[in-house]
Amino acid sequence: MRPAETIAVTDWMRHPAAKAVLAALAGGGYRGRFVGGAVRNQVLGLPVTDFDIATDAAPERTLALCRAAGLKCIPTGIEHGTVTVVAQSVPVEVTTLRRDVETDGRRAVVAFTDDWAEDAARRDFTLNALYLDADGTLYDPTGSGIADARARRVRFVGDPATRIREDVLRILRLFRFHAAYGRGRLDPPGLAACAGQAPSMARLSGERIWKELSRLLVAPGAGEVLVAMAEAGIARHLWDGPVDAGRAVALIALERGHGLAPDPLRRLAALVAEPDGAEAVAERLRLSNAEAKRLSKALATPGEAAGDNALRRAAVYRFGGTAVADARLLRAARTAEDVAADLAVALAWTPPDFPIGGGDVTALGIAPGPRVGELLRRVEEWWIMGDFAAGAAACRAELQRIASEGG
Repeated sequence: MRPAETIAVTDWMRHPAAKAVLAALAGGGYRGRFVGGAVRNQVLGLPVTDFDIATDAAPERTLALCRAAGLKCIPTGIEHGTVTVVAQSVPVEVTTLRRDVETDGRRAVVAFTDDWAEDAARRDFTLNALYLDADGTLYDPTGSGIADARARRVRFVGDPATRIREDVLRILRLFRFHAAYGRGRLDPPGLAACAGQAPSMARLSGERIWKELSRLLVAPGAGEVLVAMAEAGIARHLWDGPVDAGRAVALIALERGHGLAPDPLRRLAALVAEPDGAEAVAERLRLSNAEAKRLSKALATPGEAAGDNALRRAAVYRFGGTAVADARLLRAARTAEDVAADLAVALAWTPPDFPIGGGDVTALGIAPGPRVGELLRRVEEWWIMGDFAAGAAACRAELQRIASEGG
């Protein structure tokens, strides 16, 4: 494999963990090179936060050489050639060059090789099929990875349909990578292949879909990409139900306009077109309990404007600040209402604790039972409507008043 060019060596390429792993491999006569996201980001001038290494050493040799060098090794995916080597307390994924022998759209049977071009040919996108020596020597086996990266073109390696049949998740990855790194139109052949094979997304696990979708939703180009997915008929295969890309685009604009960080759960809620669709979407995407609860609350919480700060605080107390903010933004994404005042309360105000409890009721001689809860509910409602100003003594006095009146 011939070098394509040489780039300047930067700090991450000299990282002690990388040096330790590369030295261990070289000690056995093998080559290790940086690959994937770190190399892509370096070419794009973006930050590099972690790195992976590809090697022509078989997984068993990687294990033996790195252990002999005193490094901790974990065979995290050894059947696919991946060993996690911990050096200087930093985990580094080291993967043997490989080719796909058999695929079913979800997983692959691989064979190991020492051919770098063969390894590049099975990768997803050209800008991810770049290799880099620690001295800055850059390799581009597909012949177009460097140019595509610098032009912000996200293109499949080789035939797009073949790459998708190898792993259907690559449909979502095309959109996620374009949203994160792309510029201009989506690659037409890639988009056409994705549209043609979109029904096969039904075979993907919900966990894999949500992992990709959640990253897509917070990428800089998420809005444009969601519209493209909807127009190509791909978004409707995310789950069994309609997808509202237009509301998601409007919500993204609202988040940006109010200086809010991109929020994948809120943006997912905007995509769910039906108010009662939260449960089915949460089940399909295998959301965690906390994620499913938030999605449901975002779609079920009243989104109408409260009118004044006292009513806004009452809504936050009843439903929670996150749910109120989500609901108001979701409504505003359809109505273009001004939500600045609502967000200021929902995201900054911390509700107080109700200052009395069941013991205050039974202290009046009222036996435990349903009446205790009913009296507390009435006093709490009075406390809320008074904008939470009453303290414990005032709440007890109101409790006594209600109880004495037979309430």
